[in-house]
Amino acid sequence: MVNEQIRAREIRVISDEGEQLGIMASRAALMVARERGLDLVMVSPNAVPPVCRIMDYGRHKYETEKKNREAKKKQHIVMLKELTLSYKIGEHDYQVRKRSIERFLAEGNKVKVTIRLRGREEQHADMAAALLKRFAVDTTELGWMEREPRLEGRHVIMILAPKKENK
Repeated sequence: MVNEQIRAREIRVISDEGEQLGIMASRAALMVARERGLDLVMVSPNAVPPVCRIMDYGRHKYETEKKNREAKKKQHIVMLKELTLSYKIGEHDYQVRKRSIERFLAEGNKVKVTIRLRGREEQHADMAAALLKRFAVDTTELGWMEREPRLEGRHVIMILAPKKENK
């Protein structure tokens, strides 16, 4: 709440230099703020009496928005990349998929590796799990196994997460 929006009878006032001016009527505090060419801004409405600060509200609002924009630029959103394959892949295909997993982990994203089992391949879910564990072992320097290989319906799924140092 700013200036006339403040409805409390008495408020604790803090000046623009940070010193306490004491408890005074909201009208008197608003007069002091107007004399200095600034605004009266409620900082802590739940305190007894409520705490208000004399400041340039437009500048304060601009600076907080600027800080929020900078914080948003610096954050990295972790995405979940998915790789789907069959457990009967050749060595070259394995190396290509491994490089993809390493690239995703280096970018700081999680990787969901899925092996689909069709028809009679469901009997060999253990071979699919072994292949996923081989991926996990080969990429240990970049990531760790967040979720062990697990059979879910016709798919064996494992999730790899990047290590903290990569980010």
